[in-house]
Formats: sequence, structure tokens, C-alpha cells
Amino acid sequence: MFKPVKVAMIGCGSISGIYLQNITNVFKELELVGVCDLIRERAEKAQAAYNVPKLYETMYDAFADPEVEVVLNLTRPYQHFDVSKAALEAGKHVYSEKPLGADFEEGKALVALAKEKGLMLGGAPDTFLGAGIQSCRELIDRGVIGKPIGAACFMICHGHETWHPDPEFYYKRGGGPMMDMGPYYVTALVNLLGGIQSVSGVTRSFFPKRVITSEPHCGEIIDVESPTHLTGILEFDSGAVGTIFTTFDVHYKSQARFEVYGTEGTMMVPDPNCFDGPIMVLRPEDGEWKEMPLTFDYRENSRGIGLADMACALRTGSPFRASWEQTYHVLEVLTSFEKSNDSHAAYRMETHYDRKPALKRGPIHGVLEEGAAL
Repeated sequence: MFKPVKVAMIGCGSISGIYLQNITNVFKELELVGVCDLIRERAEKAQAAYNVPKLYETMYDAFADPEVEVVLNLTRPYQHFDVSKAALEAGKHVYSEKPLGADFEEGKALVALAKEKGLMLGGAPDTFLGAGIQSCRELIDRGVIGKPIGAACFMICHGHETWHPDPEFYYKRGGGPMMDMGPYYVTALVNLLGGIQSVSGVTRSFFPKRVITSEPHCGEIIDVESPTHLTGILEFDSGAVGTIFTTFDVHYKSQARFEVYGTEGTMMVPDPNCFDGPIMVLRPEDGEWKEMPLTFDYRENSRGIGLADMACALRTGSPFRASWEQTYHVLEVLTSFEKSNDSHAAYRMETHYDRKPALKRGPIHGVLEEGAAL
């Protein structure tokens, strides 16, 4: 048994609510000791709503707090590097929202610094630890669809400026559909099929300017600085071949599909931005799709489960599934489509990824390692 790992949250924006809820009410391995945001009012609201002991004036005050063991970086994508770098330099372990950095070079620098300091580094997305993707992995590993030979996944929408309260950053450096939503799909892919060795991509931006129609910035114009329409081909270490398509330029009504193809069947994978199902499998002897049961816990929105897994790894040496080995490999994939497009050639990956063990089944919801937290 171990005492909960003490966490400081940097950034109290839109995504922070579910982290606050799950850290304080679900995952017993974690203890939130303080919050910080450039907009103080946000931090004050979080502190009051979740009875957080400390409100830090600056992130550097959090990094200097000897009580803090892990910094949870929930800032905007283009801010991830500076915040994570400063936290690591202060001797804190870091768990960051996706992506690890705004480009591959930022990820490389953070990984080097974490190694130099002997610190843990990792982060979101952790939806792959939910019931949906974990159940898919078990089915694939059991051979339900035979040997995987390919995959196809699609994330289709027309952007965030019609509904998000502050959509501009989605179109700036570190934004775009591949950097925003691609992490969910690529993380799911490498957990189901293993590491990726090469990427080919074509990228475009069909709408160079965006008009915000949501409040409070309705009527403002966004100059688009990141690709908003990306198509790629992924070659896995196993020999399987996948395609991925992400766009903020297309009108689409329903959730697009995510499929894995095997020598003995096909699997429809649930939305990797969620934690639950459904999972559908088609085998030739059945002649029709059959829904498969979810065999793991965490079907609800369990963001923070990766942070809890980090806490267990920090205390017990158990596998850290959302570690930098994964987030760094995923970041390289995400940033390689544009490089391939610019060079008119396949991009050969520098990083290598081997899947970590699947999540354990535990008898207590909110405790990843049985008997882990006091």
C-alpha cells in the first residue's frame, strides 16, 4: 500500500473539469494539492468547487512547492513545451495533456531532459485505457479476427469555431485535426497493432480563414496556420498497413468509422475519444456484425486514469502505459504527415514503440493496483 501521489494542476480551462472530478472523486492513487491558471478566476473556481488546498499565483510557485510530486500540464498545446520543460527542470515528474509538444523537436527536447533528470514524463490521451480499446486489444490478441493486416480510421468534422468558447488555438501552431484529434486515433492504433515504422501523408488547408460564430468571440476572424485536412498511410512494424484521415474542412453528420482488418475477420473499433463501446466484429462464418461485450472497467469518462497509472508506476515500479515512449512515438507520427507532404516522400520514423502490458482488471473501481492507495 502507498500514500497517494500529490499533484499540482497547471491550467484550469475546459478540459480541467473532468480531471478535477476524477482526481478528487475516483482515483485513489492521486491527491490534488494545488491549482494554477493565468486567469486567476478559473483557478479560484476550481479550488472552491473541489476543495483544493492551494492556489498558486504562478506555475513556478507550484514547481517550487516541495509537497508536489507530479505536475499535471493542462495548458494549450503550444504552451505544453514551456510548462513541461520548466517543471522537469524544477525536478517534478510531468503528465501532460496531448500532444507532448507542438512539434517533434519539442518532444525530443523534453524526453532528453526527463532522461537527464531521471524523471517520469508522459501524458494523454488515456482513453486507450478505457473499456472500449482495452476490450478491443484483448479480442485482437486472442486472435478473434486472425492476424491484423490493416486498419482505417476517420475523424471528420467542420472545425470548432461554431461551438467552442475559445477556438482560435485549434488553428494555430500545435493545432489542426491531426494534432488535436489524431492523438486519440494514433494512440489507439499503436495499442492495438504496435509501433509504426513509416508514414506517408498529404496535407491541405482549404479554408485559410475561419469566422467564429460561438460566444464570446462571435464574428472574430481566425487566420489558419496549421493543416486542416490530412490523409496518411501508416506502415506498422508488424507489416500491417493503415490509413488515417482527419479534417476540419468537411461537413459530416455522424461519427466516422474506425476499423481493424484481420485475416479472419473485421473489427469496428469504438470512438477512441471515448472510453466505452460498442465493439462490432464480422467473421465470415457469421455473415453479419456481432456486438462484443466490454470486458474491462472504466466505461465512463475516466480522463486521469493515465495519471493514476503514472502514480502506480512511480510508487511501485509497475508499467507506466501512458509514458513518453508512447506519447513521443505518437507525436512523431502526428508531425510526420506534413513532413511527408512537403518532401513528396515517405517519412521514416526515428522512434520505436513496443506495446506496454494491457491494463489489469481490478476489483475496486478507482484503484488500478490492488491495495495500492491508503
